[in-house]
Amino acid sequence: MKKKMKKEKVKREEFVDGDAGPSDAPTSVKPMERKKKRKGIDKERHRTAAGKEILEPKEMEIESKSHVSLAPSLASSSSGDLPEFHIGVFKDLASADSSVREAAAEALVTELQEVQKAYDRLETKELVDGGLKLEAEKDDGLNDCAPSLRYAVRRLIRGVSSSRECARQGFALGLTISIGVIPSIKVDSLLKLIVDLLEVNSSMKGQEARECLLGRLFAYGALARSGRLAEEWISDRNTPYIKEFTSLLISLAVKKRYLQEPAVSVILDLIEKLPPEALADHVLKAPGLPEWFEGATEVGNPDALLLALKIHEKVSVDSAVFSKLLPNPFSPNKLFAVDHLSSLANCLKESTFCQPRVHSVWPVLVNILLPDTLLQAEDAVSASNSLKKYKKSRKCSSSEEEIAKNLQCFIEVIIDGSLLLSSHDRKHLAFDVLLLLLPRLPASFVPIVLSYKLIQCVMDILSTKDSWLFKVAQYFLKELSDWVNHDDVRRVAVIVALQKPSNGKFDCITRTKTVKNLMSDFQTESGCMLFIQNLLNMFVDESHASEEPSDQSQTTDDNSEIGSIEDKDLVGTNGNSDFLKTWIIESLPSILKYLKLDLEANFRVQKEVLKFLAVQGLFTASLGSEVTSFELQEKFRWPKAATSSALCRMCIEQLQLLLANAQKGEGSRSLPNVLEPNDLGSYFMRFLSTLRNIPSISLFRPLEDEEDNTLKKLQAVETSLSREERNCGLGSDANRLHALRYLLIQLLLQVLLRPREFSEAASELIICCKKVFPAPDLLDSSGEDDLDSDAVPAVMDVLVDTLLSLLPESTVPMRTAIEQVFKHFCDDITDDGLLCMLRVIRRNLKPARHQVSESENDDDMDEDDEDFLKIEEDEVIDKAETGETGESDEQTDDSEAVGGVEEVGKESSDASDESDGGMDDDAMFRMDTYLAQIFKERKNQAGSETAQYQLVLFKLRVLSLLEIYLHENPDKPQVLVVYSNFAGALTNPQTAESSEQLGQRIWGILQKKIFKAKDYPKGEDVQLSMLEPLLQKNLKLASKPIKRKKPANKLSKKQSASWSRQKMIASLAQNSTFWILKIIDARKFPESELQRIFDIFRGVIVEYFESKKSQIKSEFLKEIFRRRRWIGQHLFGFLLEKCSSAKSEFRRVEALDLLSEILKTMSPSDGTGQDVLKKNVKSHLSDLCRLIEAMVTNKPEKQSRRAEVRKFCVRIFQIISSLNLAKPFLITLDQNAHALCESQLGDQFVHLKKASMT
Repeated sequence: MKKKMKKEKVKREEFVDGDAGPSDAPTSVKPMERKKKRKGIDKERHRTAAGKEILEPKEMEIESKSHVSLAPSLASSSSGDLPEFHIGVFKDLASADSSVREAAAEALVTELQEVQKAYDRLETKELVDGGLKLEAEKDDGLNDCAPSLRYAVRRLIRGVSSSRECARQGFALGLTISIGVIPSIKVDSLLKLIVDLLEVNSSMKGQEARECLLGRLFAYGALARSGRLAEEWISDRNTPYIKEFTSLLISLAVKKRYLQEPAVSVILDLIEKLPPEALADHVLKAPGLPEWFEGATEVGNPDALLLALKIHEKVSVDSAVFSKLLPNPFSPNKLFAVDHLSSLANCLKESTFCQPRVHSVWPVLVNILLPDTLLQAEDAVSASNSLKKYKKSRKCSSSEEEIAKNLQCFIEVIIDGSLLLSSHDRKHLAFDVLLLLLPRLPASFVPIVLSYKLIQCVMDILSTKDSWLFKVAQYFLKELSDWVNHDDVRRVAVIVALQKPSNGKFDCITRTKTVKNLMSDFQTESGCMLFIQNLLNMFVDESHASEEPSDQSQTTDDNSEIGSIEDKDLVGTNGNSDFLKTWIIESLPSILKYLKLDLEANFRVQKEVLKFLAVQGLFTASLGSEVTSFELQEKFRWPKAATSSALCRMCIEQLQLLLANAQKGEGSRSLPNVLEPNDLGSYFMRFLSTLRNIPSISLFRPLEDEEDNTLKKLQAVETSLSREERNCGLGSDANRLHALRYLLIQLLLQVLLRPREFSEAASELIICCKKVFPAPDLLDSSGEDDLDSDAVPAVMDVLVDTLLSLLPESTVPMRTAIEQVFKHFCDDITDDGLLCMLRVIRRNLKPARHQVSESENDDDMDEDDEDFLKIEEDEVIDKAETGETGESDEQTDDSEAVGGVEEVGKESSDASDESDGGMDDDAMFRMDTYLAQIFKERKNQAGSETAQYQLVLFKLRVLSLLEIYLHENPDKPQVLVVYSNFAGALTNPQTAESSEQLGQRIWGILQKKIFKAKDYPKGEDVQLSMLEPLLQKNLKLASKPIKRKKPANKLSKKQSASWSRQKMIASLAQNSTFWILKIIDARKFPESELQRIFDIFRGVIVEYFESKKSQIKSEFLKEIFRRRRWIGQHLFGFLLEKCSSAKSEFRRVEALDLLSEILKTMSPSDGTGQDVLKKNVKSHLSDLCRLIEAMVTNKPEKQSRRAEVRKFCVRIFQIISSLNLAKPFLITLDQNAHALCESQLGDQFVHLKKASMT
C-alpha cells in the first residue's frame, strides 16, 4: 500500500511538472500513455477530494490552477516578500538560436539569484515553504533553496532529457550557470536529484531510456563544467563527491556504447578544473575505474586510452591503475614500442565509431609522437644540408632518432599493420590520422609516413573511380600537395616517396597529375639541387625497390582493385627498376621547364642536370662504381649493375634536349667579357673532355677508329669555333659561330647514339666550318679536305646539302640546331641550294599501278594542275629504286625517324629534268641518294611508318627551313621562286593524296609568310617577265569551276576533303593574283611595259563573256579593279565593248557591277579627279550609248536583272549630267533607243533631256 501511494505521488509530480507551462520540456511518455495517467490521477483526486479538502486547501488550489492555466508568476501567489520569478524563460532555453538560449539562461539565473537572496533574508522561511512547495519534496536535499529555485533546478534537470529542438543545450547551460553561482544548491542533493528524476527502469522503452540516459549525461556535464566539484575539494579535501561523480560517469559509460565517449569527455572537463592532487587521490581511486581500464584493451576502448593519457599528462605519475593501457614506468619510447602498440591496436581500431569525426585519442597520440619543438629545428638544418653533395642525411640528435624510431613503429604497427589491412572505415581513419601528422611532420620523416603499403593502397583506390574510398584518397593527395606548398624540401621528400613504391608510375596508375604538378612548382635553386641529388641517389641505389611483396589483399578488398593487369605488373615487379630510372631520366630536364630563376641560378641547375645525364648516359666506371675527379673536385657514382643501353640512349636524348632548350633560352650571351660565360654547350664539351681523360672512366660503348677520329675532330672544331666566338664579340658572325657549335655538339651526341650513320655528315659539316671560318689550328687537317676549289660546289651548297642529309634521321634537338644554323646562314644561300630544297617539296612517289583517282569531279582540274605555272612534273622516285618494297619487314628504332642517310654504291639511273637546271651531276646525285635512301626503313604494320609517310615527314622538316628563309628574306626575288614551287606543290593532286597535313602546312606558309607578310620582293631583279606568267596562270586557275554535285551534308569524307581542296586552290589563285599585282604596282613600271599585263586581263574578259567554262567571280575582278585602279581604267573601253556585244544576258548584267566599280575609281569620294572621269567618259561616250541601247533593246526577263539594268542606267545618267555631257550623249544615242529609254527609265531619262537643254 505504501509503494502504491508513492507511485501515485510520483505520477502526480510528473503530471504537475509536465503541465506547468508551454515552455516546459515534454516528457518522453507517449500521448496515449500520458492520457491514461491523467485519467487515473483524476479518478484518484476525485475519490479523495472530500477527505482532503479541509486538510490541504492550499495544495488543492495550486493543483487546480496548474490544470487550468499557467500562472504568470510563482512567488507572488504565496508571499509578497519574494521577487517575482517568470517561468517563461524556460521556453527560450530550447530555442535553436544560441544567442536566445544564452540570454534566457542569464535571465533565469539573475531572477533565481534575486529570489534566493530575498529568501535568505526571510526570518520565517517555514511560511513560504509550507505555502508553496511547487513539487519540491521535503527530502530532496534543497532545503536551503527558495521554492522557485527548487522548482527551477528540478525542471532544468528534467529539461536536459528532452529532445525538443535545442532543449538539452539550453537547459544544460542554465543548469551549469545556476550551479556555479548559487551556492545554496548542494552537490550531494544535485547528484541525488539527477538519479531520482532521470532514473531508468526496466519498464522504459528504448527511446524513453535513451532520453533519460542522455539527460543524466548532460546534467553531469553541467555539474562538471560549473566548477563546484573543484570548490568542494578546496573546501574539503576528503570530499566523497568527486569519487562518486567519477564512478557515476563510468557506470553510465558502461551502460551504452554511445555514452562512452561523451562520458569520458565530461570526466576530462572535470580533470581540467581539478589540481593534480585531486586526480591522484579521488579520480584514480573512483570505484569502477580500475576495472574499466583493465578491460579496455580486450574490448577495444579508445576512450579509456584517451582518459588514461589525459590523466597521466596532468598527473605525470606512474600508477598501476592504468593497467595495460600505459607502460609502467611511462615514456614515449615504451608507449610506441612495437609490443605495446600491438596491445593498443584493438583500442585504436575501434575508434572508427565516431566517423567522419576523428576520435580525440588520435590528436593526443600525435602530440606525444611528434613534439612541437621538432619541426622548425629539423627543417632549418635539413634545408642547409640539402646542398652538400652525396651526403645522404645529416647527423640526427639522439632525441630525433628516438622520435623517428617511434614514428616508424607507429606507422608499421598501427597504420600499415592494423588500419590499412582492415575495413574501408579503418582505411579512411588511416588517411585522417596521417593528415593529423602532416602539420607537425618534418620533411625528413616523410619517407616513414608515406610507406610502401600506404602508397600501394592509394594507388589501388585511385586506379578505380567507383571504389568506395576514391574521394578520400583524392582529398588526401590534395592535402598532401597543399602541405608541400612553398616548401621545396617537403616537395622533394613527397615526390620521392610517391615514386619509389610505384617505380615512377604513380601518375599513370592513379590517373592523376599529382607528381607532375608537384614537379612544376619548384621555387628555389636549393630545392632543385636537392631534388637532383635525390634522383641521383635513387638512380644509383639498387635497393630502391621495396622488398615487400605486392600483395593486393594486404591493402585492398573486392571493391578496390588496380585498374589494369599492366599496371599491376609495373608496380609488382621489384626487379624491373628501369621503370623508375626511366622516370628519373625524363624528369631531370622537365625541372627547368617551369623554373623561374635568375640566369646564374638557372645555369647552375642546368649544369647539375647535364652532369647527371652525361655521367650516366655517356660514361661508365671501369673499376668499381665510384670515381673521383681531382680536376673537377667531384665524385661520380654509377649503379653497381651496368646501366642498360636503352637507358644510356635515353640519357643522351635528354641531354640533347637539354642543350637545345638551353640554346633557345639563352640570355647571357649579351654579356661581353665574362670570365665564365653561361654557355651550357661550352661547359658540356669541357666536361666531356675532362672525363674522357680520366683512365678509370670509359665511354658507355667502345668506339671504332673512324668514330673516335670523328669525335676528336668534332671536339677540335668546336673548341676552335668557341674561341673565335669569344674573340669576335657580338654580331652576326658570333651568332653563326654559336649556331654551328651547337650543331656540332648535337652531331657529336648523335654519332655516339647511332654508330656509323652520321660519320659522313659530320665530315662534311667539319669541312663547311673550316671553309666558312678558317682558323690556323684547323688548317692541319688531312689531305681529303685539300681539294681543288674548281672541282667542288660552293660552300653554302655543301652546307645546305649537309643540313638536308641530317634532317631525315634528326631528333627534335638536332632539328632545332639545324634550324638555328640555317637561320643565320640563309642570307647567303645560293639559288642552287634553294632549288635543292624546293625540289624535295615537289618530289612524289609513283602512284600505284591500279590507283583510282580521288574523285570524278577532279578529272578536269588534274590536267591543268599538273602543269601549274609551267612547272613540269619532276622525275618520280620509283619504289623499286630503293631496293625495297612496300611490304618490307625492316623495322626502325625511332618512330620519329624517316630513314637513314646511308652511302649508296650505285648511281641513279634517272636523268634530271629541265627544272633541275643549275645543279651539276654530283649535286643531283647526292640529292637523289639521300632522297631515295630515306625510304629504306619502313614498317608493314597497321599505323606504322611507310615510305610515303617518311617522305611527307621529310618534306615537313624542309618546309620549316623554307619558312625560316621566307621570314628572314621577305624582300628577295627568290621569294618568287619559293612561291611558284609552293603553289605547284599545293595544286598537285598527289600532295593532297599523300598528306592533308602537308597541304595545310604549305598553305599556311603561303598565307603567313608571303601573302600577309609586311614585305614583298623588291628591287631591279624583280622583272616583269617573271611576274607575267605567274599572273596569267593564277587568273586561269581562278576561272576554273568548283564542282560539287551533292549537297554539303551528303558528301563523304573523301568528297568533302576534295571540296575543301578546291576551295583552297581557288583562294590560292585569288590571293596570288592580289600579291603579284602588288609587286607589279610597287615596281612602277611604265605603261608601255604593262601592255602584256593588260593583254592578260583582256583575255580573261573575253573568256568571261564568251566561254561557259570560265567561272571567274565578278567580285574577284571587282576587287582587282578596286585595288589596282590603273587596270580598270585602262580596260574600261574594252569592257564596255564586250559587255555591249555579250551573248549571255547574265554575264552582261553581272558585268555592270564591274563598270560601276571602275567609274568609282575614276571619281574618288573626295571630289578630286573630275577631269580624269570626264576625259574617260567622253572618250567612251559612243560605247556607253551602244551598251545602254543594247540593254533597253534586249530587256532582261527577270525582275531582279531589270532592276540592276535600271540602277546602272540611272547611275550613268547622273554621271553624264554632273559632267555636262548630256547633250553629246543624247546626240550619240540612237533615236530608237530614245523612245525605249523614255518608256523603261521614265523620269530619269526625261531629267537627262532637260539637263541637255540648259
